[in-house]
Amino acid sequence: MTASAMLAELGIELPSVPQPAGAYIPAKVSGDLVFTAGQLPLVSGVLPATGKVGEGRDLVDPADAYQYARLCALNAIAAAAAAVGDVDRITGVLKVTGFVASVPAFTGQPGVINGASELLGHVFGDAGRHARSAVGVPVLPLDSPVEVEVIFTLA
Repeated sequence: MTASAMLAELGIELPSVPQPAGAYIPAKVSGDLVFTAGQLPLVSGVLPATGKVGEGRDLVDPADAYQYARLCALNAIAAAAAAVGDVDRITGVLKVTGFVASVPAFTGQPGVINGASELLGHVFGDAGRHARSAVGVPVLPLDSPVEVEVIFTLA
């Protein structure tokens, strides 16, 4: 099944590609690969939440951060599709790097980044299985709780 057919089956519409927050482009093609810049969970240009992920008052709940990682992956698909002109040229995922702005005691970064990994698996099937890093960091751009970058394969 093509990526566009699977997105339609899942009831997911690709968002507009968020504008870069600096001097870079959202995605770059090299041979049969597309490298995305780090994608934030922007929805219509706005972060749904800011702050650190962790358990407790005034922190971003890990379950919410999981959903934000999913949004990051969706933004990465949109950036890659825009770079190659058609989402159906994307045939799979090689590598995902996820960053979670978290408090020092939080060790659930892999569970948060599963939001991105699982969405990519749903959209690309077995070709969406990938190598991955899930890293805790003290702060991310715009005080985002999550950032994800992806390396896609092309047809």
